Amino acid sequence: MPIYRNATESLSSLSSLSSFLSCCKLCPRNCGANRLSGEQGYCGAPGEIISCRAALHPWEEPCLSGTGGSGTVFFAYCPLQCVYCQNHLISQGKKPPQSNQPPISPKRLVEVFFSLADQGAHNINLVTPTHFVPLIVPALEIAKTQGLSIPIIYNTSSYEHPDTLRMLEGLVDIYLPDLKYYDAKWSRLLSHAPDYFSVACAAIDEMVRQVGPAVFDNAGLLQKGVIIRHLALPSLLSDSKQALKEIARRWYPKVWVSIMRQYTPLHLTDKPEYAFLQEKITNSHYDTLVNYAIDLGIEQGFIQEGEAATESFIPIFDGTGIYK
Repeated sequence: MPIYRNATESLSSLSSLSSFLSCCKLCPRNCGANRLSGEQGYCGAPGEIISCRAALHPWEEPCLSGTGGSGTVFFAYCPLQCVYCQNHLISQGKKPPQSNQPPISPKRLVEVFFSLADQGAHNINLVTPTHFVPLIVPALEIAKTQGLSIPIIYNTSSYEHPDTLRMLEGLVDIYLPDLKYYDAKWSRLLSHAPDYFSVACAAIDEMVRQVGPAVFDNAGLLQKGVIIRHLALPSLLSDSKQALKEIARRWYPKVWVSIMRQYTPLHLTDKPEYAFLQEKITNSHYDTLVNYAIDLGIEQGFIQEGEAATESFIPIFDGTGIYK
């Protein structure tokens, strides 16, 4: 995959990159949908960018949000489709309830990036971008050519093809991947992806290869590197421990680790197999997980204080920052 280094070449590359959308295999679902002709694959995404919000976000890890906020750009649809997704209003199904925003061009996405930078964003944070990567690449190339100098974050579930990630080499500075599960039992039940663990590990391997160890500026803001997130889920303490053990074994100390306790029961089916997801994460559950990470020798990382997040912490996906 060629990397185009100026605005003219980036715009001319758009047609070749868009060819990936005519038989979409950008994620491990490999559904082959012709999104350019209106066919919907597993994630439901069309062949044009749909973004539902672009705004400063103060609730990422401190080294990302800083004092000015992370410049988050939320993309609609998602290849993983976790049953407990807090962003289900823009991610779930063939037509998520709040995904009905008009499509935007890569040129408009460039303007959004600069608008966030002008508002004081410490970085540009691309949230769930996998299925739009061929359209995001030209936007990043143009923005960097035009002087965008703040770090670019790729914020993902890690259900990624390494080949898709390789399109982003030299364009993304910080990878923010999840490692959600260890056991296929849970990834099958909760994300319909029994291959999640092996896929995520290969993806994180590629991320670490691209950006290397963490680099911070004098203010403590991350400029380059990988932070692996793990979200504590009800009844999955043993699985969480296995996930952390693998992080320690495979990537630490090249990466930082963020153990999150913000799980909140929101959009859940009424099927009995998901009944345990109606619980919240207890202090005991979370403290046990943090102490286990410390016992593994994981010291570079972040923990969350207080109880689980509520719906008030979920952004309003109304097109803020996307439409003039």
